[in-house]
Amino acid sequence: MSQPETSLMNRIVSLSKRRGFVYPASEIYGGLNGFWDFGPLGVQLKNNLRDAWWRSMVECPPIGPDGKPLSILGIDTSIIQHPKTWEASGHIGGFSDPMQTCRQCKKLFRADHVEDMLRDAEWVVSFADAMKVAAAETLKLGAFLQDSVTFDGAAAQNWAQRKGKRLAPGLALVRNSTVTLSWLDEDMRNNPSGKLSFMDLLNYMATEQKAKTGLQTPCPNCGGDLTEPRQFNLMFESRVGAVEADDDSGKVYLRPETAQGIFLQYKNVLDTSRVRPPFGIAQVGKSFRNEVTPRNFIFRTREFEQMEMEFFVPPEDGMKWYEFWVAERLRWWEEQGVSKETLFRHEIPDADRSFYSSATSDIEYRYPFTAPGFGELEGVAYRTDYDLKQHQTFSKTNLEYIDQENSRRYLPHVIEPASGLTRGVLVLLCEAYQYDESRASPEWLKLKPSLAPIKAGIFPLVNKDGMPEVAEKLYLDLRRTHTCQYDAKQSIGKRYARMDEAGTPFCITIDGDTLKDQNVTIRNRDTAQQERVALDQVKNYLATKLA
Repeated sequence: MSQPETSLMNRIVSLSKRRGFVYPASEIYGGLNGFWDFGPLGVQLKNNLRDAWWRSMVECPPIGPDGKPLSILGIDTSIIQHPKTWEASGHIGGFSDPMQTCRQCKKLFRADHVEDMLRDAEWVVSFADAMKVAAAETLKLGAFLQDSVTFDGAAAQNWAQRKGKRLAPGLALVRNSTVTLSWLDEDMRNNPSGKLSFMDLLNYMATEQKAKTGLQTPCPNCGGDLTEPRQFNLMFESRVGAVEADDDSGKVYLRPETAQGIFLQYKNVLDTSRVRPPFGIAQVGKSFRNEVTPRNFIFRTREFEQMEMEFFVPPEDGMKWYEFWVAERLRWWEEQGVSKETLFRHEIPDADRSFYSSATSDIEYRYPFTAPGFGELEGVAYRTDYDLKQHQTFSKTNLEYIDQENSRRYLPHVIEPASGLTRGVLVLLCEAYQYDESRASPEWLKLKPSLAPIKAGIFPLVNKDGMPEVAEKLYLDLRRTHTCQYDAKQSIGKRYARMDEAGTPFCITIDGDTLKDQNVTIRNRDTAQQERVALDQVKNYLATKLA
């Protein structure tokens, strides 16, 4: 079926708010950038995904290469840890991003995100169209910054006067087109081909006085010129104690990741549980990063939830377990209903890995805003013994494992599968979104039944003739084992539409025939097909379908 003009991501965001999956945080006060609240359906979907991860990691861990179940234990550590934690982990000294500020609109940007943001900026696409850089479809995909372009000064000045004042008021071309174009024209006369890359052209357009400043990088927001990159720490600071001290003695940080709490409690878990390497410690919890450019809905936020597991292994077995966990995590996401075609294993090159990592792979997903490319969903990192060694040094606590069987002591190496729970919800919404004009609601969510927020809708066909009583009795019975919703309002078609938009896999209707033959009609969300099932078999039917 034909899709509406609105972008796929905008439709997903709109449906998410309209049906109560995700709301902007503090919306009645104008919102707070980088923060989102989960509504009734969203929190249920998030909890279902969290519980599926916990079940597969802690309650029923995978079978290892030797055919035996792995040992993985759960933990829940504090959001605020001793400040030395973050010195040992390297976050205080190295957890920062290069930032740039626009001199015109004063907005902050991560330097490594500027080029990606320029691809999507409305003013850049508009200017590219005026310069006839590429076909409209290429512009829409954002793959045009490195395209070669022949500069047309008249077209640029016309764009600045007609569209630039509204779209890019900070752009040097718009602010002072005469000066910008005069020296650019001179530069072009010295360029035999008269051509340059479109990105270079943007740098020229953002520069008012080249002789004084050199070429400038344009601001994705207004077109203004950006400052040189400078480091910006991403951790949120707070204080402990009843009285605020003049020095930093009470300074603490909201954790930027859940992993460090696991490393701090590794020895306690080892001493109080009957485990030995290889074994894992898992936890789910909130983390906080002061992202300067949160974007793409709940993909990059300042407050988010993580699902992390640290797997402790003998040093000589590190690579074996690394490959095991990469394959296992890919398999798990497919098990949650994510198609194999939308997942990608990105092996991080040596030059791009953290210095302490022997190997890292990102499990990536083809989000609507990255398509046809991919964006990170989960990372699997072989962290060696770096973390335990750092905490052993800073805390002066011996964290070695004593292997009595082999008469040796060692610091275990660590494999870390770390996934964003918040980002996982986004993947499920993107993967599940369907559009079909022939249905009661053209928008519907094809969620894996076991993850769906509502498992079944129970409807009396009409609100009379004994049907509500039968429907209510069935609802009261089913709600003990499944999240169900009773709905007797409006036409049956509108009720189906509401359930489809919520991703509910089954709708059960009690009609006039039910009172005669004790059968109900069950509608399948995915196929819209209906079948008659005995009233006393509905519970078994759902149990089979939702397993």
